Amino acid sequence: MSLRIIFAGTPAFAVPCLRAAAARGEVVGVWTQPDRPAGRGRQLAPSPVKVEALASQLPVFQPENFKSEDAREQLRALKPDLMVVVAYGLILPQAVLDIPAQGCWNVHASLLPRWRGAAPIQRAIEAGDRETGVCLMQMEKGLDTGPVLLSLATPISDTDTGGELHDRLSALGAEVLSDGLKLLRAGMRPVPQPQPAEGVTYARKLDKAEARLDWSRPANELANKVRAFNPWPVAEAQLAGERLRIHAAQALAGGSGMAPGTVVSASRDGLDVACGDGLLRLRVVQRDGGRALPVADYLNARPALATP
Repeated sequence: MSLRIIFAGTPAFAVPCLRAAAARGEVVGVWTQPDRPAGRGRQLAPSPVKVEALASQLPVFQPENFKSEDAREQLRALKPDLMVVVAYGLILPQAVLDIPAQGCWNVHASLLPRWRGAAPIQRAIEAGDRETGVCLMQMEKGLDTGPVLLSLATPISDTDTGGELHDRLSALGAEVLSDGLKLLRAGMRPVPQPQPAEGVTYARKLDKAEARLDWSRPANELANKVRAFNPWPVAEAQLAGERLRIHAAQALAGGSGMAPGTVVSASRDGLDVACGDGLLRLRVVQRDGGRALPVADYLNARPALATP
């Protein structure tokens, strides 16, 4: 069967899914958030999904929301068979979910019901999860509560950053969507599996205020936060008399007997900082107004910190 698809998405994460939708059906319209100010000049910038859609000569729509009948009629007029939603940035009302003949599918970057909500990739790393993945979900009115159609899992390594896991899950999302569309076109619609009631967690939106490290916390907890918050908002801490942004770090076992936040040793291998439990070895840091540097280069500017 042919498929008339409406695609709704905004950030770079959604771009591979847009390509997968266009490869498996006819994308008759692309919905994305209105252009927003970006960069130092605060000039209006299109979303990555809009850039991809225009490059593929797909029609783009950018309503602020779907509260008006006119906004909903734009969707209805395209007679969609299916709406695919990937990190669009709006919760769709039931009046929109009811428009496509086959309903609305969502690609979500976690293994539901774990990490429903806005920041599932970063929260999985921050929590120390060993596995995550993507789900293709049949949308309903609740926040990421719909039944799961298909899923793919991937391990989380001890070195994965938020950015690296984002890119891997973006590609997996396109894969799971492509599989679902292939089945639907063959007349074998994936069977919806209700999410279990146990294990529900919520991934609240990232807040820049969370970036400050609390040295009284265990080192492994802080190492997870450093990885989760790379590339944004980037962990930071007050250390040795200045504010540092911390781009890479690892937890070390053992204690020093020193107060949390004390630099225990400083060498080309890293800055070892006392924590509530264990040590955190900082490997890549950034001074105010500077760029991210390996600790060996940072110590060239602060030789007094180096320990024998």
